[in-house]
Amino acid sequence: MPPFDASRMALVLVDLMERIAALPLGPRTGSEVVATAARLAGAFRAAGAPVVLVRAERPGVDVQPPGSGLVAGLVAADDHVLVKRSIGAFQDTGLHELLAGRGIDTLVFGGIATNLGVESTARAAGDLGYGLVFAEDAMAALTAAEHRASVELDFPRLGTVLAADAVAFAPRP
Repeated sequence: MPPFDASRMALVLVDLMERIAALPLGPRTGSEVVATAARLAGAFRAAGAPVVLVRAERPGVDVQPPGSGLVAGLVAADDHVLVKRSIGAFQDTGLHELLAGRGIDTLVFGGIATNLGVESTARAAGDLGYGLVFAEDAMAALTAAEHRASVELDFPRLGTVLAADAVAFAPRP
């Protein structure tokens, strides 16, 4: 795969929240997903590409459950943090407007759970015309089988599945 143009892409990390990363997951642990996502986010920041972190809030409650914040150390100063109140990250979050305003046409995804928040967000992104890339090792689901179903059956039909380390950027002019 040729190197990506960092000026036209963004990293979208979905639901890397303390309480979600602590769940029993497959095919890798939440800690492994967070470490890979953090490394990928560092590469995006170094290339000047935006990093968007999305976390969920339960609608209609005054206090969110403990651990509803993003995992400590994931957010950098110039990152965009959005709050969603549905499974996908495009509904009423301003995500599309943020990306379109920056001329972004390709999204790289990571997060938990592969088959829920990540897939729902990716499907909406595809409907909006974005190119989709899935960093397979920056994701996990509640079971390895659910993760594999998304990564092996659905994601190849929607975009490109890669390892996080395979996301490389073209040199800046």
